[in-house]
Amino acid sequence: MKSRIWEMDLGNEIPDSIYKYRVMSIKHLGELQDDFEVLDSEGKISSNPVFRSYIQKQQHNLPESFSEAKSIIVMAVFTPLMTVNFHYQGSTHKIMVPHYYDDGITEDQLKNTILSKIIGDCQYRVENARMHVLLKRLAVRTGLGKYGRNNLCYVEGMGSFLKLFAFFTDFSFNEDNWIEAEMMDSCTNCNVCLKHCPTGSISEDNFVINVDRCLSLYNEVSGEFPTWLNSSSHNALMGCMRCQLSCPANSEVATKTQKLDSVSEQETKKILDGCPDEELFQSLSEKLRMFKPEQASYFFPVISRNLQVLLRK
Repeated sequence: MKSRIWEMDLGNEIPDSIYKYRVMSIKHLGELQDDFEVLDSEGKISSNPVFRSYIQKQQHNLPESFSEAKSIIVMAVFTPLMTVNFHYQGSTHKIMVPHYYDDGITEDQLKNTILSKIIGDCQYRVENARMHVLLKRLAVRTGLGKYGRNNLCYVEGMGSFLKLFAFFTDFSFNEDNWIEAEMMDSCTNCNVCLKHCPTGSISEDNFVINVDRCLSLYNEVSGEFPTWLNSSSHNALMGCMRCQLSCPANSEVATKTQKLDSVSEQETKKILDGCPDEELFQSLSEKLRMFKPEQASYFFPVISRNLQVLLRK
């Protein structure tokens, strides 16, 4: 059964029901950079090289090619949790796939949505800002979302099941959203996620977690797992869902889980044996929606390693 979102005829725009947004003047970009530098100077941002590689290019500045930009639009798109059935040794194993899959929404559709529905005039320029801003901080600072104790961004109606996008535009909005970063009120007297975190990466004091202890940092890249990481911690094909599924703020959206196409017994065996071929690459790219066939040389070893751990459980 394919995802409802993929089967939806998205056309040139995305439906109003699956996205929310906020706008901000580009004059706040410097303040966003100050936020990062303060947290970094306080030792709250991990120096882990993998994590740093994710954020090192985001300097909260305008691209030289778009110096006339006046506003930035941050969007949250609802991204339901997926599951996929792996058939192996006569049994069916349901494995979770979080937001790493392709939901079928393109950059052009996002841009068209901004021009037609948010700006309301197609003569303006809209350019992707993902390489220039830290999306989660931007979303929280504009009031689009709030931090959870687990350091994730929560948006009303979506919980933490979402993807964030940002775009620069030369359109000047009348509104300018800029607030202090806040944690959800419901987190104040709740530590459910802390109790369920399998590696102890979540702090009771604030919404900055110990990234070096976060399972997702290790199972979304190739290589051997740290010796301290217990195999029982693993719970998804990539990433981790322990804190999100246990979170009361996700209780409603967690029921909207959808299914990816099943992986056959023969395909599962090839994955576990580490013996892929072009036919398998093509099949997995269509079923899992996590990589294109030409990207398989990077993603396949990660998926093979993770699936071995999950099925051994």
